[in-house]
Amino acid sequence: MPYLVRDRLFIGNISDAAEILQNGSTEITHILSLLSSASISFFTEWRSSLSIPSKEIRKVFIGESGNASTSEEDVGEGCKKSLPREKLLYSLEYAGKDLKLVRMAVPLRDTENEDLLDYLDVCLDFIHENRKEGAVLVHCFAGVSRSAAIITAYLMRTEQLSQEDAIESLKESCEFVCPNDGFLEQLKMFEDMGFKVDTLSPIYKRFRLKVLGDSYNRGERIDSSKFGADPGLPSEAEFSEVAAGKATKSTPAYRCKKCRRVVALQDNVVDHTPGEDETYFGWQKEKSGDPYNRSYECSSIFVEPLRWMTTVEEGGLEGKLSCVHCDTRLGYFNWSGIQCSCGSWITPAFQLHKSQLDISTM
Repeated sequence: MPYLVRDRLFIGNISDAAEILQNGSTEITHILSLLSSASISFFTEWRSSLSIPSKEIRKVFIGESGNASTSEEDVGEGCKKSLPREKLLYSLEYAGKDLKLVRMAVPLRDTENEDLLDYLDVCLDFIHENRKEGAVLVHCFAGVSRSAAIITAYLMRTEQLSQEDAIESLKESCEFVCPNDGFLEQLKMFEDMGFKVDTLSPIYKRFRLKVLGDSYNRGERIDSSKFGADPGLPSEAEFSEVAAGKATKSTPAYRCKKCRRVVALQDNVVDHTPGEDETYFGWQKEKSGDPYNRSYECSSIFVEPLRWMTTVEEGGLEGKLSCVHCDTRLGYFNWSGIQCSCGSWITPAFQLHKSQLDISTM
């Protein structure tokens, strides 16, 4: 039986969701499923006697706009095949015996290195909007970690609670909830960013580098679709600003000193605290050299991987970063990390030497 967390907001497990989908509910009108598989067939595989009708509304993949749709009502088969089949952000469908329930399925694994932050906005918006017209059940497999993490984030945002206070409040309704340590770390980042996922925040940028580093360490190929836009290509840079909802006012730009090509914007810089380790990274190396002999001055900037970095896309562990226009060496990258001249260890690291750069505004 689902537990009532707040008015028209419930937390439960897969059995609770299956029961409602099979037999209906007088209260619950919307279901948020957080499972390794987004498909409704997962329920059928789990309980062979279970048969739940469903009708797809849309599927949205990471990188697509919120209006992207693969609904059978909206697009033809040819259009569906043309959409990128990379990573599903969510699927939305009518479900249940009378197709009266609306179910959002988010593919989320209960592992410490799973990316929770990038799913928060769609999940929290789904809960918030649909509590206005009905009641929402948030569930995962056991009702302990994934569903608890999402509801904790929802309480943090709507009630301005700290991560710890939100979890304690949730435990008053469901005492056995326990998000995994990776989710707890990301919820603390969510708190530090002001209860929002701020993609321009240094906290978020370090997190994105950690996600890419995790992928690299698992042996996955990191393609340029996951890199930041090339600020030296006006059309790509402008598209990036529009997509991020940014104003077009002047921003500091880093240019190759030899040919003046723009190689990074201030928004691409991943800040770090001089002389301190980057504590957000779990696989950081020990600092080398004398820990007391540091200048605490940064002779380089560290940026997110950008689409002009072809040597990074080629898949090596480390290598030079050269200007794509004049081939001047600008810096170095290393997925295992680089120590800044200030003493901080940055992992993974995409380093541009200040001596090879000029700063201007765009």
